[in-house]
Amino acid sequence: MSVHHLFFMKILYCVQLTGNGHVTRANELIPEFKKVAKVDVLTSGNQNSLDIREKVSFKYRGISFVFGTNGGVDIFKTIINFRLFSFLKDTLTVPVKDYDLIINDFEPVSAWACKLRGVKCFSLSRQFALRNNKHITNKKTKFLQNLILRYFAPSEHGIGFDYNKDISNNFYPIIKSELKNVKINEENHFTVYLPSYSINNITNFFLNIDDVKWHVFSPKISSSIQKKNIQFFPTDYKIFEKSILSCKGIICNAGFETTSEALYLGKKLMVVPMKNQFEQYYNSNILSKMGVKILTDLKTKRIESVKKWIFSGKTVKMNYDYNYNSIIQKILSDFKK
Repeated sequence: MSVHHLFFMKILYCVQLTGNGHVTRANELIPEFKKVAKVDVLTSGNQNSLDIREKVSFKYRGISFVFGTNGGVDIFKTIINFRLFSFLKDTLTVPVKDYDLIINDFEPVSAWACKLRGVKCFSLSRQFALRNNKHITNKKTKFLQNLILRYFAPSEHGIGFDYNKDISNNFYPIIKSELKNVKINEENHFTVYLPSYSINNITNFFLNIDDVKWHVFSPKISSSIQKKNIQFFPTDYKIFEKSILSCKGIICNAGFETTSEALYLGKKLMVVPMKNQFEQYYNSNILSKMGVKILTDLKTKRIESVKKWIFSGKTVKMNYDYNYNSIIQKILSDFKK
C-alpha cells in the first residue's frame, strides 16, 4: 500500500481513559499515524491524570473502573456507575463504518460498536498481550481475566505490549518522549503512587518509615500537604515527572505505565498490585521474575520488607528505546491482509 494511497485512509483511534498507559500510547502514536492517514480520536472513561494532546472528535462516558481506598478497584461502585442503556445508545452513534481502520486501546464503546455492526476492530493495547498468557494460576482471577478480555472491549485482531518482547505480536512499552534524553539524578526521596489507597492508609504506613523522605501522589487531594517526612501532592504529571526523575526509588501499583517508566529510568522499584485488577496480578508476576520486589498490601507487618528494600533492594533497568514507526507498519501490514 503506497504512502500516497494511505493519505486517503481514515483512521478512528479509540482510547480508554482509565489509567495513564492508554493516554501515553495515544500521545506518542497518533502523530505517527497522522503522517500516513487522516486520524480522528474517540475517548471514554475518566480515571487518569494525563491529558490527551490530540483533538477529540468523539467523547463518551464508557466504563470506568472506580478506585477504592484500601488498595483495589471498588467493584460495587464500578457497577453502580455503569449506565447500560446509555452505553448501548452510544454504541449506535459511533460512525465506525465511516472509517477504513478502527484502532482500539481497550476502549469499550467503539469495540462494541464494531462487534454489533460487523466491522473489523484492531486492538492496540496492553490487554491484548494478556489474551494467551499462562502466568495467572488463581482460578477466580483467571475467570475474571477471561471475562474482561473477552467482553470489555472485544477484538480478534491486534498487537500487545509487554515488558519482554517474547511474542511476535508484542512490542516493548511505549515511553513518554518527555522521559527520553533527560538528566536523571538521585536526590534523597522516594516517590509513591498508590491511587487506590486512602490518604489515611498511606500516612499510617509510611510514617513508620521515618528515616527517608516520601513524595506521595494521590488523586484524593487537591493541594500539597506536608505530614512530617511525607510530602503529599495531587496527581499533577509535571510534578510527578520531576519527582521520579530525581527519586531514589518508586513504590506504585503494578500498572503497566509507571512500572515500565521505572524500569526504563533504572529506578529501584517496588509494586503493590491493585486488588480486583487482573492485569496487575499478571504484571507483578512478570516483574517479580525480573527481580522487582512485590508488596501485597500496606499492613503494618510489611514495614520491615519496605525498609529492607530501601537499603538493599535490587535495581532493574530495561532499554525500551525503539522506533515507533515499526508499530505503525505492523498494523498497516496486518490491515492489508
